Amino acid sequence: MNHDQLVQQIRAIEPVDEREASSISATLERLNWDDDPFDEQGNPHHLTASAFVISQRGVILHLHRRLAIWVQPGGHVDAGEDPAAAAVRETIEETGLDVVHLDPLTLFHVDVHPGPRGHTHYDLRYVLLASPQDPAPPPSESPDVFWFPYDQAVSRCEPSLAAALGKLASRSAGWKMRD
Repeated sequence: MNHDQLVQQIRAIEPVDEREASSISATLERLNWDDDPFDEQGNPHHLTASAFVISQRGVILHLHRRLAIWVQPGGHVDAGEDPAAAAVRETIEETGLDVVHLDPLTLFHVDVHPGPRGHTHYDLRYVLLASPQDPAPPPSESPDVFWFPYDQAVSRCEPSLAAALGKLASRSAGWKMRD
């Protein structure tokens, strides 16, 4: 995906609240800087990618090993990697689930938040589909990865994620799930 396509996808998002509207604006501004917006070594302000993984069982959350909060899987975008591909890679690494993008590919939410080591993450959040099997994270990842019905996910998640999960719950009923 090129820069212009990413900008179009971000602009197409209907913000769920003022936080997301502000995050969209900040992310679009970040994309105008004269550097690689995904390079975590080159700039402490960089884009990341994550995923709302859904099935008939609800949505996946995992207990972040370092931060001790319940969030969606995700992480840094590798050099030369497309952010949508990074969301899939990170999800597979953290959950062990076979996932695919919603068709059409859906950049669903954007959030700017503090990351570790004084970094700021401009997180691009996609929707991924999985079969309703149990997660099987590898030993190097958090073992606390579970499906949650949306109402339970909203009550358990990191508070800034609640509005996005509410939006996801209202929209997911119309999406075709995987068997």
